[in-house]
Amino acid sequence: MKNILIPIDFSKNSQSAVQYALMLYKNEVCTFYFLHSTNFINSTSRTYITPHYVEESYKKGLKKMQELELKTKRENANTKHDYKNIISNDKLHTAIDKAIKQNDIELIIMGTKGCTAAVEFFAGSNTVEVINKVKNCPILVIPEEYSFVAPKQIGFPTDYNRKYTDRELETLKNMTTLYNSEIRIVHINVEKSLTLAQKHNIERLEKYLADQKYNFHYIDDNSKKSENIIMFIKDYKIDMLAMVNYEHGPIENVLKEPVIKKLAFHPRIPLLVIPE
Repeated sequence: MKNILIPIDFSKNSQSAVQYALMLYKNEVCTFYFLHSTNFINSTSRTYITPHYVEESYKKGLKKMQELELKTKRENANTKHDYKNIISNDKLHTAIDKAIKQNDIELIIMGTKGCTAAVEFFAGSNTVEVINKVKNCPILVIPEEYSFVAPKQIGFPTDYNRKYTDRELETLKNMTTLYNSEIRIVHINVEKSLTLAQKHNIERLEKYLADQKYNFHYIDDNSKKSENIIMFIKDYKIDMLAMVNYEHGPIENVLKEPVIKKLAFHPRIPLLVIPE
């Protein structure tokens, strides 16, 4: 039994996340937890919140959640899937953190607006806040209106400077088992030669992924890592990008480049953010 959490704000973004989740786990026994935070509505719609407004927001949210559950069951007649609704007045990241602990959640699936999840990191969105503050569960970010494609090819950018833990690699491994995916490990050559520590970390990756399909790729550095990754996605038809979110890691290095604001990923693909 897998427990999957999907934050819901009734937008096209969250609808995309729901549809992707149902397809991704169509062959798995799952409980999908739909989480709606009324705190998001309250904090952005009014400067002064009355108890009556809070109560009305809760009632409206509950009604919409029940409608979503019925619609999902009607359109996804999968006997392996079960659904549960959670409504909270906590801030979204707090509500998510509580849901993870109370329901043994193993993955969060969120929608985001824009051509790629990376662009949204600059916009101060809910997705950004969740990634920055929720550190105890992987997050799969789905681009808006993304049509499901089985993640047969999963890209994994790394600088080899970090010794990945078993827990971090297990998240990647679990994703590959769903569709017998191939992991394409990509390194951007910013150095002339690898250090002993980097070589040791490569050996560890090889050992841990021994029973998986994987390949190592090396790309010459052109100073703009975002462009390198975009070309890698195109060249190898990557269906999902996976990154470990640690300080000075690939996510931070790519997203701090102003150029990424102007770029669009083609194809648009989901981003699996693995917490350290």
